[in-house]
Amino acid sequence: MTINLDIAKQNLLTLKNDYETRIDKIEDHIKNPQDDLNEHWDDQAISYRQNDMRKNLMGEARQSLIYVDNALSRIENGTYGECAVCGKQIEVQRLEALPYATLCMEHAE
Repeated sequence: MTINLDIAKQNLLTLKNDYETRIDKIEDHIKNPQDDLNEHWDDQAISYRQNDMRKNLMGEARQSLIYVDNALSRIENGTYGECAVCGKQIEVQRLEALPYATLCMEHAE
């Protein structure tokens, strides 16, 4: 079974859009809180904790976006689906589950 690059590219572009949307929403929520929690100290503490969590989620989304952009670059330069360690074809099932994978199952373990 071989990789359909057109489908892989479309899946990656969809992921890219999802991550960009997620980042935009998190940034907007951090900059423009939905509620006025500044009245009470306890509420402020909860708000700060939630912002820390949002910042962590945003960092994860940004990292995933980098992975997706790198995978799209690999499609363009003809190396998509090749293991970065051994150069063999990454299993189709692995790429379907993790479209930006850079390692075959053997080297991912």
